[in-house]
Amino acid sequence: MKAIIYARVSSTTDRQNTARQIADLTKYAEYKGMEVVKTFEEKISGAKKNNERPIFVEALDYCKTNKVDMLLVSELSRLGRNAFEVLETVKMLVDEGVNLYMQKEQFTLLDEEGKPSMFAPIMIATLSTCAQLERENIKFRLNSGRQLYIDKGGKLGRKEGSTKSKEEKAEEYKQVIRELKRGTSIRKTAKLCDVSVSTVQRIKAEFGI
Repeated sequence: MKAIIYARVSSTTDRQNTARQIADLTKYAEYKGMEVVKTFEEKISGAKKNNERPIFVEALDYCKTNKVDMLLVSELSRLGRNAFEVLETVKMLVDEGVNLYMQKEQFTLLDEEGKPSMFAPIMIATLSTCAQLERENIKFRLNSGRQLYIDKGGKLGRKEGSTKSKEEKAEEYKQVIRELKRGTSIRKTAKLCDVSVSTVQRIKAEFGI
């Protein structure tokens, strides 16, 4: 059985890499007796449309032209930025007879007969919609918090040499702090709150979270 891996991270810097995704998915393929014939790695924002992700497009084209049996990804968000794009990708895979494995969700698209479960479309649509709503709600709360902070006289920037008080930082980055206290990873918190990974790391250290 032939499989390919598609791994993506949002950062184009060295702070994030695809090594962990590839290692975990390779291990899964070996356990299932699959041959990983090609690995696709991409560093691009998750906010980009699927047709703006050249490596992702290449991976899907490879599935079509090389009779690949399974596409391995780390999580559902790798398939699209919203429910519509995710379902569009899934439909293409089903039409081409390509199975799909999502590590985080522990989900396989097709059964042993190569047919999708009757619940698969519902599950995928629900998961992708929830993920999309979560991102939008967090961004809305973050922006609202920033605006409230500004309305109260706070300033997001600071003069050179000045230092913000801990109270000011707590107000400005309250959504970041909330996500960290929930146990959300640093990278996911940065993505959800639209801040850099280094900012999240700094806030985590300063507030002892």
